[in-house]
Amino acid sequence: MDFQTLSAARYSLRKFDSRPVEQEKLDRILEAGRNAPTAHNYQPQRIFVLQSPEALEKADACAGSHFNPPVILAVAYDPAVSWKREYDGKDHGEIDAAIAAAQMMLQAADLGLGTTYVGMFEPDKLLAAFPEMAGTCPIALLPLGYPAEGAHPARLHTDRRPLEELVQYL
Repeated sequence: MDFQTLSAARYSLRKFDSRPVEQEKLDRILEAGRNAPTAHNYQPQRIFVLQSPEALEKADACAGSHFNPPVILAVAYDPAVSWKREYDGKDHGEIDAAIAAAQMMLQAADLGLGTTYVGMFEPDKLLAAFPEMAGTCPIALLPLGYPAEGAHPARLHTDRRPLEELVQYL
């Protein structure tokens, strides 16, 4: 599928099939996150693969949205590694991690899988539930899996503002 078609067709999947995600596909998705561009190539993104029933249950308890996927990718960044802009100290770790998340979401769509970007979760609760994430700043949970029968984009998925409203030539 060409990129234009892929980016238009990808949608936030909220209804997952229970079948597992093949390791080969998961590896390709994780590689897309690893290959994401980062500020000064510091690569602060950290990705935690949650797929055991216990891990999924703990993550679900931290989130405000519940989709019952077979895998959740917890996306975070390490502030000890991320680049800080010299002029004002802005930390680019969250931006870098979000770019990695976007690339993983597009790779998943290209492989016939679905995701949704979940920002409605309690980071402190997630860090307490997963000591392995200590020292990172979680930015998103990405439920990942195959679309369930009857899954479809949200009603407003194709509503887009006109390009003229979003872009300004200077």
